[in-house]
This record gives sequence, C-alpha cells and structure tokens, in this order.
Amino acid sequence: MKILMVSAEAVPFAKTGGLADAVSALAGNLSLMGHDVKIVMPRYYKIDRKKLELVPGPLGVPVGMGQEWTALYTAKLPGYPKVDVYFLDHEQCFGRDGVYGTKFEPDFYDNPYRFSLLAHGAFQVCNKLGWYPDIVHAHDWSAGLVPVLLKFVCRSQPMYRNTASVMTIHNMGYQGVYGKDKFSDLGIDWGLYYGAGFERNGAINFLQAGISSADMVTTVSPTYAREIQTAEGGFGLDGLLRVRSDVVRGIVNGIDDTVWNPETDTLIPQHFSWKNMAGKAACKAELQKQFGLPVNPDVPVVGLVSRLVDQKGVAEIFAPTYGSLYRMCTTMDMQFVMVGSGERWCEDEIRTLQGKLPNFRALLGYSENLSHLIEAGADFFLMPSRYEPCGLNQMYSLKYGTLPIVRRTGGLADTVQNYDERTGDGTGFMFDQLTPQAVYDTVGWAMYAYYNKKDHIKAMQKRAMQQDFSWKASCEKYTDVYKEAMFRGFGWHE
Repeated sequence: MKILMVSAEAVPFAKTGGLADAVSALAGNLSLMGHDVKIVMPRYYKIDRKKLELVPGPLGVPVGMGQEWTALYTAKLPGYPKVDVYFLDHEQCFGRDGVYGTKFEPDFYDNPYRFSLLAHGAFQVCNKLGWYPDIVHAHDWSAGLVPVLLKFVCRSQPMYRNTASVMTIHNMGYQGVYGKDKFSDLGIDWGLYYGAGFERNGAINFLQAGISSADMVTTVSPTYAREIQTAEGGFGLDGLLRVRSDVVRGIVNGIDDTVWNPETDTLIPQHFSWKNMAGKAACKAELQKQFGLPVNPDVPVVGLVSRLVDQKGVAEIFAPTYGSLYRMCTTMDMQFVMVGSGERWCEDEIRTLQGKLPNFRALLGYSENLSHLIEAGADFFLMPSRYEPCGLNQMYSLKYGTLPIVRRTGGLADTVQNYDERTGDGTGFMFDQLTPQAVYDTVGWAMYAYYNKKDHIKAMQKRAMQQDFSWKASCEKYTDVYKEAMFRGFGWHE
C-alpha cells in the first residue's frame, strides 16, 4: 500500500508535542510491514538544509489567488531507511522559528495560508515524483485541508481516482479556527466554504472541514473516540462526530521501545526487566541522588513529567491554597520529583513549594536524561489529566514498572488497569472526578498499598512491564482503517 502522511511536524525534524512522535513512529513501523510510506512537511528555520538533499527543479504550488514557488528537499526518516521525508521550502511561510507560532505570537496570523501551502504542496510533491498514494493520511487541523482537496479537487484527476483519505485527530482542543476573511488564502472555490464543512459560527474551521471530508476519521484511543462525541469532550464538534460516528475509530498510539525500554535504555544507570528488577532499585537511588533527596529505598517516590498547562490537571496539584501537593508532601511519607515547564503562575508556585517542602524537588524546563530516570527510578507516576487523547508517559511508566496514578479518561483509561485490593490485580491507580481531593486520595491509596501490600505492588510492577504497547498492533489496526477508507472512498475490495 502507498501511504502519504501530511503533517506539520515529525520527529526528529520538528516537534511541539506527541503528534510529532506519533507521525514518525507510525510511518516507520508501517514501512517495516512492507508499505511504501512518505511524509510531507514544511522545512522550518531550525531544519538545516545542509543535512537534506535538494530535489532538482522548483515546485509550483497553487495557493491563495495564485501560485507560490518552493524548493523541495528530502531526507530519510532516522531509523527507518525506507521512509522518505519531503520538506517544502518556502522562506516566507516556513522560514521562521516556530511551527504554529512563538511565545510572542502564539498563533501566526498567516497560518491559513501557510498550511494551505502545505496541503496543496503535498499533492504537487506526488505529481513531481510521479508517485500516487492509495491513502493520504492527514494529521490534525493543520492538515485539515488535505481531505478536502482530495474529495473536491484531486479525485477528478485519473491519478487520484483511487486514493482515499484518513483524518487523525490528535487533540480536539486545537481546531484551526480563523476569520472568514482568510478563506481566500485556501486556494479553493468559495462554494466549499459551506460545501466542504469549513463554516462554523461565521468563521472557518480546518479540523471540522477535515472531519467532514475524510473517508475515515481516527483518533488516538478508543475511549477518546467516544469522549469527543460528547458535549464535554467534543469542543463543539461532537454533533458532527456523532453524525459521522460510523467512520470514527480509536487506535491507541504505540511507544518507541527502541528508546523507551528498561532493558536497553542508554540514559539510565542500570538496565532491568520484569524477570530481574534489581536494576530498578539502582535507578531509584540515582534518581534520589540527582534531585538532592535522601537516598532511601524504603520511601516511595512519585514522579511527574509534564507540560504545566490546564489540560494536565496542574491546578489540582500545584495551585496556591487549592492544589493537593502541599498536603500530600506534609501528611504522607513520600518523595515527589518532577520535570516540566509551562504556565508562569505554575512555575512560580513550584519554586515556592520547593522552598517549603524538603521532600519535593523539581526541574523547571526539560531534560531527556531526567525524564528517563524518573520513568525508571520512580515507584509511581502521577498523571491527573483533565483530558488525555492518548498519552505516552503512562505507557512509558508501565514499561518501566512505575505504576501510574491517573484520571480515568481517554488513553489513560485504555492503557491502565485499576488496582483491585482484594486480588492484587491491576497495573495502576485510577480516579474519576478531577479535584484536589481525588488526587490526594488516590495518591494516598497508592502509598497505603506501597507500605501495606508489598506483594501486590511487586506483582503489579511485573504485570505492567509485560504489557505490549509496541506500534505493531496499532499499525495492524491502521491498515484495517486504510482498507475501509478505500472501500468507502471508491468501493475497493481486497
């Protein structure tokens, strides 16, 4: 099967979140299954042209009221030599320091034009190469124009007559909403403002159009697929998703177990497995040492690695006079370590809490080394997300025998099995309502089990580490979705 991925980001070239990891891992693992996969994305300022190969000849891309000329570069996806990544090089649109925006301009004013260039450009790349995909897979709102172009423009051309589209929603909270005056930037007929599903409350909505036009729609976990069809989780598009529920599928992302694997991880001091857990104790000792805490194997360590934003439930942990962390650290015999950055109020409060709590230590920023060490060395991992489409850290934690403490939502509900005190079954600790009290109580439940049900904890750790979160199972489900998309798009049968 020929598969074209269109995305604003892909690791290691550009990343703002889990989307980049998912696109590259999915593309790479599909290629290992024998599929012919290519990725098209922009060349941003930080992607060094010297490390790319120039594809000869300029590329004309229809966009807005005319045409833009771009250069086209290519490179192999690291670790997956059969996947070609193509970069649209247009200095005015993409030669800037930021994918969607910067700290000073969080949402670039010309994003509709920029990502229209990406969508139109993806089809022009195929034309230039003479390579026509069976599936065009658009990722998130920034590629929302891609299914529209396929359905209403490209399918009238013989080479795309048998191409189907899949739209993947990685996070419903980001939809690409812009003023109606930007519609002319899209380079399509005005009749498609309504006809392709762009119109919403007098504005244009890229994600809504992508959902309306795609042959199949996926999101990153089965529970999230149900949640986005409710008023609470749909961010205004729940009605559309219910109408299209017959084509909506939820597939849990995998994890890259060549990077996140306690048996091979190069960033932890000692390897371990579910058959021999001795190395985890060494990782815990190093974790306590790195964060300046007393090295004590008998005190449970709770870890957190997160963006400090509302979606992640940070107010319920850290907010002054409201959050649960101060009470946890003063009433429970535990240690708490974290790595993260985000909203300024939260970073300021974390600094204050560090001065008050001798058993709480934080790195404000990001460290790949410490992130791996927390996953390997902590006993528990706290992830009280308000919503979580898929989540990766809980799967990393399970892989390392670090038991997740999570809210029952999205991918967290699909990947963590709740602890049963009677039998000792489960792989983590779950709660439903996101409140400071619920976070406090569930952490307290985990601490109780740690001190009083040690045999249960050990069995849970081993059970967690044996869970399969590789991309192989996810890719098989995506292959089924691709086949269904081709059937729905043009009646293809295997």
